[in-house]
Amino acid sequence: MLAPSELILNEDGSVYHLHLLPSQIAHTVIVVGDPERVPEVSKYFDAVDFKIQKREFVTHTGRVGRKPISVISSGIGTDNVEILLTELDALVNIDLWQRVIKPQLTSLKIIRIGTSGSLRADVPLNSFLASRYGLGLDTLMQFYQWNQTASELDFCRQVQDKAGLGFCPYLAASGKSWATTFLEGFEQGITLTCPGFYAPQGRQLRLPLLQDNYLDVLKKMDFEGMPLTNLEMETAGYYALCSLLGHEMISLNAIIANRAEGSFSSKPSTVVQRLIEKTFESLESL
Repeated sequence: MLAPSELILNEDGSVYHLHLLPSQIAHTVIVVGDPERVPEVSKYFDAVDFKIQKREFVTHTGRVGRKPISVISSGIGTDNVEILLTELDALVNIDLWQRVIKPQLTSLKIIRIGTSGSLRADVPLNSFLASRYGLGLDTLMQFYQWNQTASELDFCRQVQDKAGLGFCPYLAASGKSWATTFLEGFEQGITLTCPGFYAPQGRQLRLPLLQDNYLDVLKKMDFEGMPLTNLEMETAGYYALCSLLGHEMISLNAIIANRAEGSFSSKPSTVVQRLIEKTFESLESL
């Protein structure tokens, strides 16, 4: 039995941070970073049955046709991703009343719709990219039993050396069944997940960087022919935790900045809206 200090529930029996009951989440989940983006996604639902908010976690659950679907905001960073995914998993795979893990486990299908910056001139501004891998420069997986293949570990150690990191990063793949769903109209690549927006992404305002050219070094690297293409702050955490928990995950990125060219989209909200629409078009074919 899971102790009250480990599986924390609210007075109504809902999970602590998300404030959701098992009946309020679908098994197909779209995740976004910005809470204000949740209604921009749920407006494409045919019906919305639940609207719940606690802190930065906003959830709308409803239906597209007869298919149940949820959209939920995570906020920024893999620390929030860990909370979100752990509690989503608890909703479907733990008997909250008995505080025991269910004998039959459920695999969620999860799609991230987010913004990202391109590292390369050949991944153009206002394009879409489906992350085949996430490369985590954060330390989240230092606290979990995370095993990688010899080739993955070798690549991560090369990144550690070239980036001058005091720890080994981690590499995690997208869900296999999603890999062919989001091909047409999407760039493909490895997404660099950073533990911050400024220095960890090579941005310098007033504070000097420890290494001011490490992104130029990393963007020349590849893993088994797949290049490092873009950077953001969540994908690797999603992929690694979903792999451990048995959930299917794909991260879709609206490229609103091109770091190689120093440019930023003049219409970022329009690009994100187009990505939302394209995601729903792909879901219709499943």
